[in-house]
Amino acid sequence: MAYTMSRAADGKMRVDYGSTSVITDPNTQKMTILDHLAKEVRTIPLPPQAGIPKPPEPPKPGMPAGAPKPPTPPAMPPMAVKDLGKRVVEGLEVHGKEFTMPPLAPRKLPDVKPPAVPGAPQLKPPGLQPPAPPGMPQPPAPGSMVSEVWTSTALQIPILSRISGPFGKQTCHCKNVTGGEPDPSKFLIPPGYKKV
Repeated sequence: MAYTMSRAADGKMRVDYGSTSVITDPNTQKMTILDHLAKEVRTIPLPPQAGIPKPPEPPKPGMPAGAPKPPTPPAMPPMAVKDLGKRVVEGLEVHGKEFTMPPLAPRKLPDVKPPAVPGAPQLKPPGLQPPAPPGMPQPPAPGSMVSEVWTSTALQIPILSRISGPFGKQTCHCKNVTGGEPDPSKFLIPPGYKKV
């Protein structure tokens, strides 16, 4: 999927793909979505960012005070980070890092014995053993996932990213990169657009 991204020094960002543009402004904490075919604009608040304290959640109905907490999910295995050094991609100096997430241990399914059929005679002919019931299928063990990210040292944006894992491979290549401040009009709502 191809898209165009513009980023201003004050943190505003615009992403254009197909007939849609998304403008985010961290100063006003708003996201503006432009539909260029319908000439409509929607403005929604940005989700709160990490680090901003949130008010405590009220107790959930049906959970009495002092009730045992639900089990915590298993801890994620540690990620290995390897420095790949510097090189030139698309005419820009980039610094590379490789992130390897080891495979997660597959969850052990409980042993479940098939229920006995009530009223069925339990006949065992002499010398014959009935076949064992099939066991529960085990989920396939996921393999490790490797991400290689090459970030521009001047622009601080990823220029080349490769992710590979059990799902296959995905590559994201940033082309036609230019530095400098984008035109301020890129972050304004075009005239004639209807607010929805």
